[in-house]
Formats: sequence, structure tokens, C-alpha cells
Amino acid sequence: MTIQNKRIFASILFVLISFACASQGPPPPAPPPPVGLPIDGGVLIGAGFAIFYGARKLLKRR
Repeated sequence: MTIQNKRIFASILFVLISFACASQGPPPPAPPPPVGLPIDGGVLIGAGFAIFYGARKLLKRR
């Protein structure tokens, strides 16, 4: 198989694969998230702990 034949073959495969991918419909919509998952309180507590821990490490290192 010559280089020219390989390029033609690769081009044909690329076009066929792109048609196959484009012919599929869009994915179904995702289900809604569960109700009642509060994350804001935990995030604030975690951020406060991280700041406290980082400050403590910096002060102990000096």
C-alpha cells in the first residue's frame, strides 16, 4: 500500500467516523439534583479550619 493510498483510506475512515458520531442524537437531560443538600455551612467551616491550620503551620515553622 503506497503512502497516497494510506492517506485516502485514512481520509475516508475519518469522514465515515465523523458522520457516525454526528448522526447520534444529543444525550438525554440529566436528572435534577436531590433536594436538600446544603453545602454552604460545611464549606465555611472547612475554609475556617484550613486558614487556622495554615496559620498555625506558618507560625510553628518560624
